[in-house]
Amino acid sequence: MNIQPVILCGGSGTRLWPLSRSTYPKQFLRLTSTDRTMLQETLVRLKGAEHVGEPMVLCNEEHRFLVAEQLRAIGVNPKLLMLEPVGRNTAPAVAAAAIAASRDDPDVLLLVLASDHSIQDTPAFHRAIATASKAARQGLLATFGIIPDAPETGYGYIRRGAALPDLDNTFAIGQFVEKPDAATAQRFLESQEYFWNSGMFLLSARAFLEELAVFQPAVLAAVRAAVGESRKDLDFLRLDEKAFSESPSISIDYAVMEKTKLGAVVPVEMGWSDVGSWDALWEIHDKTAEGNVYEGDVLASEVTNTYIKAENRMVAAVGVENLVIVETADAVLVVDKRSAQNVKAVVDQLKSEARTEHAIHRRVYRPWGSYEGIDAGARYQVKRLTVNPGCKLSLQMHHHRAEHWIVVSGTARITRGDEEILLTENQSTYIPLGTKHRLENPGLVPLQLIEVQSGSYLGEDDIVRFADDWNRGEEKSKK
Repeated sequence: MNIQPVILCGGSGTRLWPLSRSTYPKQFLRLTSTDRTMLQETLVRLKGAEHVGEPMVLCNEEHRFLVAEQLRAIGVNPKLLMLEPVGRNTAPAVAAAAIAASRDDPDVLLLVLASDHSIQDTPAFHRAIATASKAARQGLLATFGIIPDAPETGYGYIRRGAALPDLDNTFAIGQFVEKPDAATAQRFLESQEYFWNSGMFLLSARAFLEELAVFQPAVLAAVRAAVGESRKDLDFLRLDEKAFSESPSISIDYAVMEKTKLGAVVPVEMGWSDVGSWDALWEIHDKTAEGNVYEGDVLASEVTNTYIKAENRMVAAVGVENLVIVETADAVLVVDKRSAQNVKAVVDQLKSEARTEHAIHRRVYRPWGSYEGIDAGARYQVKRLTVNPGCKLSLQMHHHRAEHWIVVSGTARITRGDEEILLTENQSTYIPLGTKHRLENPGLVPLQLIEVQSGSYLGEDDIVRFADDWNRGEEKSKK
């Protein structure tokens, strides 16, 4: 019986602001590895697990090209890239995957994983998959319970029930418990009957859909309609927006796992963390003798138990302890590690004040490359564009701005009105207001270009698109 990995890639990671932002959340960042993102780490650690096939990945529309590019970079050919038109939590997402996977194999098992967790002991993870698959083959809905090594208050817990007959290291689920206070967490730790709720599952698609029909029929009906009316778009499968929007928003725990009699828990020690906050990231990194974690250009004196990350500038710290200090191009966070779970409050304030720092970085990624704001003022702004080899922006025009393009490195093929020109290093051109234009990199190396915009309105929504390689005709705000 095949095991179909299902990677849920829709998280926003707000407690890891300012590095994680809604347009570029933590699963796409290199947080636990120097050469792979968290999504890539999730996929790579599946290699070598028995009977595990190519993954299905579910993400939202805004992140689809990020997902596709990060999979391509590590040589993963997904079975399916499914786009959720709106966020409806994990139960509808898993239901969509179960329905799609069951078309090819009604008895398929689903290995449901978040895209932004850290697991340090991959062999232990593979052994846990093998153990849980035996339960899933019997029609059980298995989850992985992390054996706690500290009285953690940031996780939900699962209390184990009776050992299940004929299954090694597998227990009935006694109870799901919300995040406890410190005293209760200590009691859970000492009892050895409670596990951290990892949010990872190995379950029979057939059994899950049958239980969903019993406990949340509205979810199942909406998702069946959304999958039935789905459509292909390039390499993606788009769920029908109207149908999927009608599904209640509910987690798989609340929808099924807390109600079903088929639930099972497999205890496991595998160096797991959901990396849900800066203090959790500090915990899993190697530390200096003083308990510090430094990344980037950091100078520190008399510093203890502190995490410092410098993205763009040198960061100096003197005589501090138990802090998280994170510097990015447009924001600096300083927080006591004991308050790291509360960083979301800053994100909420940014949203309430209609600021953009919660959503986008100074560097904004597009399917063709990226752009980064360098300077801005009255009636002008300056950007640095990077266009990947072989890629092109949409054929477009602007009503309110003109643009100057200066090639820094690489080769640019430019459509300007009825003419086509080729520019190389230190050459430039001018795009008048209202002129159809397109930028393309025909070369084998990235194209670096400075764009100077001038005009009465410089918003990203001043784009009329005539042609686009990425089928983004409905997205007026993206180059």
